[in-house]
Amino acid sequence: MLIPLSAVMGQTRAKNLLLSSSAKDKMSHAYLFKGPSGVGKKMLARAFAAFINCRAPQGREACGSCPSCKKFSSDNHPDLHIIEPQGMGIKIDQIRRLQKDLTYPPFEARTRVVILPDIHDTMRRPEVANSLLKTLEEPPPHTLLILTGDEAGSILPTILSRCQIVAFSPLTYQEVAGLLAPEVEPRQALTLAAVAEGSPGRALLLHQTGLLELRQGMIATLTRLDPNSPDAVGMVYDLAAQAADLKEKLHELLDLLATWLRDLTLLALEQQGQLINHDLADLLQQGRRAWRPEGLLAALDHIRQARRQLLRNCNRTLVCEVLFFALLREKW
Repeated sequence: MLIPLSAVMGQTRAKNLLLSSSAKDKMSHAYLFKGPSGVGKKMLARAFAAFINCRAPQGREACGSCPSCKKFSSDNHPDLHIIEPQGMGIKIDQIRRLQKDLTYPPFEARTRVVILPDIHDTMRRPEVANSLLKTLEEPPPHTLLILTGDEAGSILPTILSRCQIVAFSPLTYQEVAGLLAPEVEPRQALTLAAVAEGSPGRALLLHQTGLLELRQGMIATLTRLDPNSPDAVGMVYDLAAQAADLKEKLHELLDLLATWLRDLTLLALEQQGQLINHDLADLLQQGRRAWRPEGLLAALDHIRQARRQLLRNCNRTLVCEVLFFALLREKW
């Protein structure tokens, strides 16, 4: 699919930097698009690839009708390589196959473009990253590499030093809400935008997967549940099972729970104007009375511990059980 540069919401600085370097014929051999997840890094990579290979660009946009643009539109351009992860990450065989392909000149493009998305997640094995370094150090002619990575992710310094970093920033809540309309009603769209911290991709994920509603139900249960109630143990096991069933989306739920605890902490400090979970107004007031202020900091630490345990591939269900019991212990 051909993506116009204008379709990428916001990111004016990133677009201006790329367009200026292209106009002056001073493009870097490798860029690292670095910023929050879901703010348009991969979209801009594809849009820029189409633009620099368009044979009749219209100002700041690809024409959409030349042979190159038509091949980008049909996802059939021979000189666009997108290296998607296989399983948990990019495999060394993929990098070696790419390196072999790059020994040949581009088929028809002025600039062959290689996109390696989410390298903070996909380059888990040192040998994969080290193999890529060889290409970054000695890139073939007429080839542009675009890597994308989240600002919170871990990216090897050796990769950072070999790329020109292009910074991406969150969108405003109003911009994200506008992208969600008309599929989402305005109030919920603003809540999604705030909870997603200005990331349209994350806001859409939360909406489509129902995670926002699930987190509301879990928070309601945790808020109203008496730790000393005979039903507490069974309800915690039920919550843990629901959370564990999310599998790879569990980290998103933990982020949502951390945001809720952050809001409770702000309420305890009487800073209500900075709240994010606007749709949880009643539950936040109930939670303010249910959790000790010092218990909220401990609860946030429990979530950090759960994240670390999941990264070590601990049993998801057990991690969630320990977490929810720990959250209940921090109540009054």
